[in-house]
Amino acid sequence: MILAGDIGGTKTVLALIDTDSSGALISITEQTFASGEFAEFDDILELFLSNSPQISAACFGIAGPVINQRCQTTNLPWILDGERLKIRLGTQRVKLLNDLEAMAIGMLHLEADDFIELNPGAEPQAGNIGVIAAGTGLGEALLYWDGEKHHALATEGGHSDFAPQNSQQDQLLAFLRQRYPEHVSYERLLSGLGFSNLYDFLVESGFGPACLAVPSLEYAKTTGIDRNAVISRLGVDGEDVLCQEVVRLFAEIYGGEAGNLALKGFTTGGVYIGGGIGPKIRSALATEEFMLAFTAKGRFKTMLEKVPVRLALNPKTPLLGAMYYYA
Repeated sequence: MILAGDIGGTKTVLALIDTDSSGALISITEQTFASGEFAEFDDILELFLSNSPQISAACFGIAGPVINQRCQTTNLPWILDGERLKIRLGTQRVKLLNDLEAMAIGMLHLEADDFIELNPGAEPQAGNIGVIAAGTGLGEALLYWDGEKHHALATEGGHSDFAPQNSQQDQLLAFLRQRYPEHVSYERLLSGLGFSNLYDFLVESGFGPACLAVPSLEYAKTTGIDRNAVISRLGVDGEDVLCQEVVRLFAEIYGGEAGNLALKGFTTGGVYIGGGIGPKIRSALATEEFMLAFTAKGRFKTMLEKVPVRLALNPKTPLLGAMYYYA
């Protein structure tokens, strides 16, 4: 029996997997947990494995850097240690992967109808693939092509410096430097919290009046209202001009950073967009403006105009990657 997990700052999904005579995966059971409700990962394991059979192998995709098979999660106070998990699970076949590394592997096992092509000028070809995913945070990974198959490579590219591409984004960077004086990363914008940061910037810069339906930061914290979800929903639905601009600006910056990843990884095989936010703002990503930001790389514009850019719709992609690692 294979234990697979997708461990994120918001939720943790665990599954028990078996294989049939043909080697196809069979999901025996799957359960989702609210990560913030548990002091440590072992508490979730205890609940999930209370009546489970012997585990032969385990693989976990984790939102955080995995170094020497040990991970301090980025948005949780958890430490996962591969050697300790081997003892806990009674098997030497335990692997910790960065969550985007797991997602990248999962991308290779999606069906064609799990994707939406965002680049009308795409010319599919073999080559490296970039994976970028905005969700609770911003993750980035690469799938290196060796001429026969792809190999997943983890990165922490989502924490690289935000680089503005126009005068509005210049003002945005100045605003964010006041809020995050030590470091302004792409994750401050291309994540759930990014919607609040963009909204507050637009209000302060005088783009338009604040939306009465959007709670203040303080009120949202007190009541537990997901302020970011409110802003993105109003913007996608076109119910408020300011929130519409938030979503437009989010998509513009997302396109620009996806293009950066394509250049850094020389991803002629494509750029795949994963994570929970992409499908929710699908209409914004399907605009010409998103692709203009993706290709606005000067002398490399012509090359990027041919790169496939695919939005993945399957929310279980990281879990699939963990499932297939040993299977």
